[in-house]
Amino acid sequence: MIRIALLLLFSAILISSNGQEKQQNPLSEEEKIIYLIHCVEQLNNATFIRNGVSYDAKAAAAHLRLKREKAGKRIKSVDLFIEKVASQSSITGEPYQIVFSDGTRTNAKTFYQNCLKKIEASAVK
Repeated sequence: MIRIALLLLFSAILISSNGQEKQQNPLSEEEKIIYLIHCVEQLNNATFIRNGVSYDAKAAAAHLRLKREKAGKRIKSVDLFIEKVASQSSITGEPYQIVFSDGTRTNAKTFYQNCLKKIEASAVK
């Protein structure tokens, strides 16, 4: 329930941002992490490759939430989340991949870093 509320809050912030003034209350690290997971969940036509197995967006987001929960307080920033949780298998060390509907493939880490840049850019406009 808190996650949904935070996602709605972030959506409202993005919609209300007019690009002329800096946000009064920048997003917390936890809110940024929640937003990144939401970005994954919205990629309905993408395939997520984890340890050689394909997953849809909902399963990928659920896996990230589980890993985030298990990591607990050790992950204090969105950068650590990207580096230690969201980008590679904690078992094999193999990087996660995303294959988009047009067939292009990227490392999950690159995808998350690009999403984070968008979040941070909207926060300073």
